[in-house]
Amino acid sequence: MTKLSLPQAKKRLMELRKLLNQYSHEYHVLDEPSASDAIYDGLMNELKDLESKHSDLITGDSPTQRVGGETLKEFTKVQHSSRVLSLNDVFSRDDVIAWVKRITKLVPETKTEFFADIKMDGLGCVLVYEDGLFVQAITRGDGLVGEDVTMNVKTIKSVPLSLRSHKGYEQFLTGRTEVRGEIIMYKKDFEALNKERERLGLATFANPRNLAAGTIRQLDPKLVAARPLGFRAFDLLPKNNLIAPKSNELVYKSLSNLGLTINPQATTCKDLNKLMTFIEKWDTKRHDLSFNTDGIVVKINDRELYRQLGVVGKNPRAAVAYKYPAVEATTTVKDIVLSIGRTGAVTPVAVFDPVVVAGSTVKHASLHNSDEIARKDVRVGDTAVIFKAGDIIPQIDRIIIELRRKSSKKFDMEKELKRQYPELAFVRPEGEAVYRIKGATRRILLSKALEHFASKSALDIDTLGEKNVMALVNAGLVHDLADIYLINKDKVIKLDRFAELSAKNLVTAIKSSKSPQLPRFIYGLGIRHVGSQTAIDLSENFGSLDKLAQATLDDLEEVEGVGKIVAESILGWFADTDNQDLLNKFERLGMKPVFKSHKMGPLKNINFAITGGLETMSREIAAERIQILGGTFQTSVGKETDYLVVGKNVGENKLVNAQKLGTKQIDEKDLIKLLDRH
Repeated sequence: MTKLSLPQAKKRLMELRKLLNQYSHEYHVLDEPSASDAIYDGLMNELKDLESKHSDLITGDSPTQRVGGETLKEFTKVQHSSRVLSLNDVFSRDDVIAWVKRITKLVPETKTEFFADIKMDGLGCVLVYEDGLFVQAITRGDGLVGEDVTMNVKTIKSVPLSLRSHKGYEQFLTGRTEVRGEIIMYKKDFEALNKERERLGLATFANPRNLAAGTIRQLDPKLVAARPLGFRAFDLLPKNNLIAPKSNELVYKSLSNLGLTINPQATTCKDLNKLMTFIEKWDTKRHDLSFNTDGIVVKINDRELYRQLGVVGKNPRAAVAYKYPAVEATTTVKDIVLSIGRTGAVTPVAVFDPVVVAGSTVKHASLHNSDEIARKDVRVGDTAVIFKAGDIIPQIDRIIIELRRKSSKKFDMEKELKRQYPELAFVRPEGEAVYRIKGATRRILLSKALEHFASKSALDIDTLGEKNVMALVNAGLVHDLADIYLINKDKVIKLDRFAELSAKNLVTAIKSSKSPQLPRFIYGLGIRHVGSQTAIDLSENFGSLDKLAQATLDDLEEVEGVGKIVAESILGWFADTDNQDLLNKFERLGMKPVFKSHKMGPLKNINFAITGGLETMSREIAAERIQILGGTFQTSVGKETDYLVVGKNVGENKLVNAQKLGTKQIDEKDLIKLLDRH
């Protein structure tokens, strides 16, 4: 996340608090949430992070300083017998290890045993039993005061109106006993309800959790009874602590014997490794559960130790909620770059601060076209909600307008086309939403790209010149760069230009290019503004194509010679889905670029330029020999140029510039001596 100044931090804190309080009110009071739990969690984590860095700016009305929201006025308010606490979130094995270390530091001689259960995505509720009879149901509310929803909860068939009498558990049938758990709607019931509403032409519900919460807060119990809700218990609090179960494992056993539904997946984990195995197991299997979940609740199994560890603020020390990767997240849009695909179509791409969505880090998302940008009103600097379509493709769902900067400006597609591609002309055909390069066809673009890919400075496939490229493209043998690795002699020999030997030579030359030097491969991809020297600089900085593909805007701008325009071009290229498919295809076909650093070569920090033709080698070969030894090859003479190599039929501009700047001039023989010396 971009570092904020103190005034910026103050402003951001105020904006986040206002919005989170609004979301909380919608969620807990109105039952009309406009944001998912993942969005709320993402903004809450940002707020927590800011407050941790600016603790003097924490205020009493901050959402971090309370458990939940207000209660509805239509229901009677009830004070809980003991506070209903929330749990701290953890997101990785390292987080769990850190939590365990904090506990063992407080109780060093105690062996920690864990009790783990599926975290249900429902509405927290407390059931009160007097002498074994159900008398009251209270929502969680703000943790201290909840709402009396007894008549509604009584309609839930999985809530026993009286606790079962079971041998060995009779003590819970005397006096007050509290059962804590979650009101949920099962996925199959939710889907059936929505299908019926579709049939009747009614609006469908967003998700089971919101429907369950909204249903419980209906004033008419008959409506509640008509909707299939369930209750699953996870805690038991008898008024007499002397009869309380000694472990959470025994709590679940007691609940089951008293007639409550519990999660059968819950288990005791003897050590950290067994706990993490349980967590990892349900990361993949959770989608098969009958209800929705976003994580695992982990508690210290020993209830006395749990009590001794106490509470910090609103969270118990002895329990955490392990959250699986969210399917939604929030982040800041840093830039909108324009990518030109293989058909000449322009695709705008949003670049943002890296964020984890559905288990992987994403840093850009396609905005498809200018109409889509206008519809969602995406602007640089906006806070965006990111999701993954089909759990694969990152997309911007919407912009959080309340956090928008007043100085932000609407995205102007035509203005950006002129800024990012000043040398090209674009047209938006009538009836289409996409801008395209004027006068360019897919065949022309592919031919030029393939010529560049096979050129001497790129993969140097000497038999794949302009005419042979056109022959392959016109015959439909290649549709992208990687397709050249699919052709064989039998296919090529059928073309007019080829005989037995020439077809064999072409296929052999192509096959031998499968292990190119990484800089040559990067250059050969044809990323706009990435010349051979920039390709070398990128290779030296990132060391592999995968790391380059994962680079952020900030990462790229740190590379010497890579400014914003070049960085935007690189990001746009790697964000294009066609290019992603192309790289995957290269990998499947056995393309393996090789990287060997020349950064510390004997010509390190020495810059060369060439004017005129050379006799013993081509300019491309000369440049490569210079670069292999760690030197830098420049296409023009500048202040940093150390040597200008003067060949035959020289141009005047470089000579004049060299004389003005005092650049040392050498001939081809001097260059060869310099290269051979090393």
